[in-house]
Amino acid sequence: MIARGRTAEVFSWGDSQVLKLLLEGWPPGDAEREARSTQAVYDAGLPAPAVEGIVEVNGRPGVVFERVEGPSMLAELTSKPWKLVKLARLLAELHAEMHSCELPELPSLRGAVQESIRDSLLLPAATKERVLRVLRELPDGKAICHGDFHPENIIMSPRGPIIIDWNGAVQGNPLADVARTSFLLQMGDVPSFVAGRLLINASRAWFHSIYLKRYLRLRPASREEIAAWELLSAAVRLADEIPKEKDQLLALIEARLKAQGQQNYT
Repeated sequence: MIARGRTAEVFSWGDSQVLKLLLEGWPPGDAEREARSTQAVYDAGLPAPAVEGIVEVNGRPGVVFERVEGPSMLAELTSKPWKLVKLARLLAELHAEMHSCELPELPSLRGAVQESIRDSLLLPAATKERVLRVLRELPDGKAICHGDFHPENIIMSPRGPIIIDWNGAVQGNPLADVARTSFLLQMGDVPSFVAGRLLINASRAWFHSIYLKRYLRLRPASREEIAAWELLSAAVRLADEIPKEKDQLLALIEARLKAQGQQNYT
C-alpha cells in the first residue's frame, strides 16, 4: 500500500501502475465515475494520469492508473519550505489552466452541490433550503472544476506536475472551485500523521494569499464573487462529515447566512 485516504487505498500494481481501491461501503459507481472523469480530462490535454482499467479485488472496485513518480506538492512544500512562493503560484497556474477548459460531458457542479446539501445529515431541513436558495441566485459556468484541488492532489513528477483524484470533477462556475480550494488551504483539517503538520498550519495563510493573488491575476474576478461561493463550499464540505471541522463549518455557514440576510437557524 502506498497511501490511504478517507475513501480509498492506493497500492502498487505491477512495475508501472497503481491501483486506487475503494474502501468497503463506498458505492461501486464511484470507481467508474473517477475513471470516466480522469480519462476525459486526460484526453482534453490536462495534466492527469492515464487510466488503464477498472478491476475488482475482494469485492472492492478500483481504478488502475499509470504510476506517476514523485512527491506530492504538499510533501515538496514541507521538505523544502523555501519553495512556498513558487509552489503557491504553481498551484494557481494549474487551477487557472484547468478553468480555461470545458468538458460538457462532465456532471453539473450545480447539480452535485444540490445533491450533496440535500443528502447532508448535519444540516437541518430549513437550513438546507436557505442554502439552496443562495445557490439558485449564483451564476452558472462551464469550466472544468476539480472539486478537491489542493497540494496533496498534485504529484511533482519529472515530466511536470500531475493532478490526481478527479472523482469529483464537474463543470460549472470556476469560482466555486476556487472557493473550495481557498477553504481547504485556510481551514481544512490536516491529519496528525501528515509530516510537517505544524509547518503547514503556520504557513497556510501566506500560501493561500499568494495562490489567490496569482489566480486572480490570471483570471480576473473580485474577491466578493469568490466569497459568494464560500457558503456553498462550507455546506458541501460539511456533508463530508469530518468531525474536526464540523463546528467550524456550522459557524461559517451561520455567519454567511446572516451576512446574506437569511434568518438565524437552530
